[in-house]
This record gives sequence, C-alpha cells and structure tokens, in this order.
Amino acid sequence: MKKLRRSMLFIPGSNAAMLSTAFVYRPDSIMFDLEDAVALREKDSARLLVFHTLQLTAYHGIETVVRINPLDTPYGLKDLEAAVRGGVEIVRLPKTDCAEDIHKLEREVDRIERECGREHGSTRLMAAIESASGVVNAVAIATASPRMDSIALAGFDYVVDMQTQRGDGTELFYARCAILHAARAAKIDAFDVVFSDVNDDEGFLKEANFAKRLGFNGKSLINPRQIELLHQAYAPTEQELRKAERIVNAAEEAERQGLGVVSLNGKMVDAPVVLNAQRILALAKPAFVQA
Repeated sequence: MKKLRRSMLFIPGSNAAMLSTAFVYRPDSIMFDLEDAVALREKDSARLLVFHTLQLTAYHGIETVVRINPLDTPYGLKDLEAAVRGGVEIVRLPKTDCAEDIHKLEREVDRIERECGREHGSTRLMAAIESASGVVNAVAIATASPRMDSIALAGFDYVVDMQTQRGDGTELFYARCAILHAARAAKIDAFDVVFSDVNDDEGFLKEANFAKRLGFNGKSLINPRQIELLHQAYAPTEQELRKAERIVNAAEEAERQGLGVVSLNGKMVDAPVVLNAQRILALAKPAFVQA
C-alpha cells in the first residue's frame, strides 16, 4: 500500500512562514524547493530551514520531497546532505538529462545514508525532466536506479528548450506521453506540469482532467488553493464508483469461495480490471491506493 499522490505542493525553502504552516493544507506530498524558488543569497539559510522543517512532527504522515539544486552547482551536494540527513523521503533532481545524472545522485545518497545511519535505500529519487534530451532519455532515467520513485515533467524549461511556449497543451503532448510511458515501463509514478495561473480555475481543471485521462498519478502545484480542485478532478464519478464496488465485491466473494475466476453478471473479470477497480475505490477515499 502507498499513499495517493495526486497533489505535490511546492513550498519555497526560504519562506519560513510557509515552511512552518504548509502541513495544514494537507496535500498528498509537500515539496520543499531549494532551487528556482530560492535566491542565490538565501541558498544557505533556506537549506538550514528545510533541514529543521523536515524534522517537525507536524509533517509526519505527509510525504516530503526536497528539490535540490543540480549537483554540478555549488549548492547541490550541500542541499542533498541536508535533505537526506534531515530525513526527507524523496529527493527531486532538477534538469535530469540522462541516466548518469541519476547514477551520480544515487552514489552520493548511498554515501550520506551510510554516514548518518539512515537505512540503506530509504531515500527515494524523483527525476524532473526539463529538456528535449531528458524526454528522449526518459526510459533510461526512469529505470536508472532501484531508488527511482517517480518522474516529473517541468514544463517551463522544456518549452524553452524546444523553442516554443506554453499554449493549449499541444507543445507538451509528446513529452507527456514519453514520460508516462517511461514511468509505466519502470513501474514508478508520473507527475504532470505546474499550471501557473492560480486565478484560472477553469483552465486548471481542464488541464488536471486531461492529465488524469492520460494517466498521470498527480500534478505539481504552486498554490494551496489548487489542492482541493485537483483532488476533485481525480475523484471518480458516482457511476465509476458503483461499478468499481461491484467488481471488487465480486472479486472478494470469489476469493472467499476459493474460486480462481472472478465472475460478474455472468462475465469473467480479468485481474487487471479488478486492480483498476481497487484503484478507483482508493481514489474515492483520500487515504491509500493499491501499489
């Protein structure tokens, strides 16, 4: 069993007020950002703030993510040390272009876990794809390490690299599909891009529903007001819920009777259909989803 991951809320690592209160919004995941959201002069203080925030009991029960700076910058390794030693669950690596980027990150995480006494393998990795190279290498990135937990598309840098701009979604369609296929091949999760206009609820819901239909597990968010909208978008309809309940009930009855075949209304129900029904029921409760 693992937690639902519909919403991943970005929190600037330099914003002490938000760091101390963001848990009240109850997103599925909170990502403390040490990269783009933090000015150069605030990198060191933000790192220290995030290190202490990770240890607050108020964040227990909410999945924690830290977006570090790239390892080839003066800040990346320091960020990683603070995140892993602070107890973060997932490290998000920005600007991941190839599998070797993940291999380098993995080696450093192995070392830090040994040095600080964390259980080996307890720190998971998320790759942020922000370039054409990253999209082309998505499968290699997604399968680069057993620590790989998820892969995310970062839309702004990607469209700049592609020499285009955000529009109706056409400019992101190939990248979204490539990342989703890579995630599913690697059996990890996939996160859709940020929707930056926090005042356009209609546009946000349209994009969220599109991401859900494509198959994304969730979406990155920059404003707490988008959390409830996103959770509503990912909630199953009443018709979907009723159908899923019938399928799961039939599967449970077949198991009680020791039957190897699940039947509903005289028709055989395949195992993938049962798994999908279980996933739909999980989405109806903001709690857990079958892995």
